[in-house]
Amino acid sequence: MALTKFKKGDTVQVITGKDKGKTGKVLEVAKNDFSIMVEGLGLVIKHRRPRKSNEKGQKLTRPTFFAQSKVMLVCSNCGKLSRVSIVTAENGEKSRVCKKCNRTV
Repeated sequence: MALTKFKKGDTVQVITGKDKGKTGKVLEVAKNDFSIMVEGLGLVIKHRRPRKSNEKGQKLTRPTFFAQSKVMLVCSNCGKLSRVSIVTAENGEKSRVCKKCNRTV
């Protein structure tokens, strides 16, 4: 299993696109195509047809997946935007390390 830059529950900030500058929590990580879903960001409108004769159609707003390259991790220790390096310890255990403060994320 490969260790990815982002995990569920991380705080990230969008660096490009319509939500540039906004922060949010990672809801889901799709490991096969390097995309993530962030709470409250990357929202799309889904039009839902009425299913019954007395029901009305709806516009549902929901988050969608977007590329991991569009976000940067907000370090939990220093609070800055930073890149993440993956470091292997002597015992073979891998961990994510902040490039700014050199602490484990």
